[in-house]
Amino acid sequence: MKRIIPFTRYFLPAVLVSSALILLGLFGFFTKGFNLGVDFQAGVNQTVQLAYPVASISYEGKGNAEMTVSDTAVTLVFSGAETDSKTVVLNYKDNPTVADLAKALEALPSVKVQLEPGQENSASTLLVPTYQGNTLINLKPALLHRLPASEAERFASIDKVREAVKDMGRVSVQTITPASQQRFMIRVQDEGKDPRFTETARAGIIAGLEKAFGANRVVEVKTDFVGARFSQGLTQQSFFLVLATLVLILLYSTIRFKIEYALGAVLAIFHDALIMIAFVVWTRMEFNTTTIAAILTILGYSINDTIVQFDRVREEQKLRPNDKLADIINSALTHTLGRTIITTVTTMLAVLALFFFTTGSMKDFALALLVGMTSGAYSTIFIASAFVLFWNQRKSKKEHAKTPAASAAGKVETAK
Repeated sequence: MKRIIPFTRYFLPAVLVSSALILLGLFGFFTKGFNLGVDFQAGVNQTVQLAYPVASISYEGKGNAEMTVSDTAVTLVFSGAETDSKTVVLNYKDNPTVADLAKALEALPSVKVQLEPGQENSASTLLVPTYQGNTLINLKPALLHRLPASEAERFASIDKVREAVKDMGRVSVQTITPASQQRFMIRVQDEGKDPRFTETARAGIIAGLEKAFGANRVVEVKTDFVGARFSQGLTQQSFFLVLATLVLILLYSTIRFKIEYALGAVLAIFHDALIMIAFVVWTRMEFNTTTIAAILTILGYSINDTIVQFDRVREEQKLRPNDKLADIINSALTHTLGRTIITTVTTMLAVLALFFFTTGSMKDFALALLVGMTSGAYSTIFIASAFVLFWNQRKSKKEHAKTPAASAAGKVETAK
């Protein structure tokens, strides 16, 4: 016979531990707040790459010439009414150095290349791609940049970048891996005082970085702006989305089980959401739309586990109607414990792959899922089931309190 684990014995200590963690999280929320991502606060999110300028390219011919730099080649597209349309692709395999690439470019009609001193032997594969679309080249030269070839060539760090943009107001800087590429995400919050904040912030970031690291060493990768109205609306929508999820789960659980089971299930996932909030607050993980997705994923995962546990409790109640509910819960949780562990661990293996082999917001998403899955398995056993047991014990006490009173009233009536 399988040994039954007395889970109910640990319900009270577990509730006390959970309460302490939740109170700690709420204290952090009201004193520190979230580390809000750009999605939830008005401001500019500027991604830049610090690199070495290697050459300037200009075009003196008729029509238009557009240049695209990729990881494998430089492509030029010539078009216009007064010239023949054609596309030229210069692969790095055929042009391994910047000098080779410059020679191939200058062989094209009306294309001029000016190499930066000392950059002739730089590898073409280190060229920085044109992230913001094709670059129109004309009489005004367009710059080509390259990444550092070794650790010794790195000239920027996150501390130096923070120092360079510290005068921009409320600024946060994040390194985008791999760090060897010297790519950073700089977020500047909009205080609502400057009507041309987007242009001012973008120009200020570039000016500060060029002052610190040198002219023409800053490559703009991407610029995002979130307005105050949009960020406020997104915050409200996220709150109502989580609230609607809780209400729908309560409705579903009520239809499938009794009201005490439904309330226990909602209490468990509410517990998981608060634990997630505590984790995000104290680790200073960026709170963005990815975090909301992680929380909603955890709510779905947790309720699935809870429903499986409650199904087993209901089955055992039918088989053992005269047994105490505490004994039934202990038996049900013991028999489903193996399934809970196997399901949680196998899911965690996939999430761990995301955590170790991804970067940025996806890595944070995986970390949040790991914490949430642990909390979900815990809350199913020690929070949802504890609430059901507490509800039934209170209900039994009330029924017992009414029974002596009813018996006494019957005896008085008989005596009359």
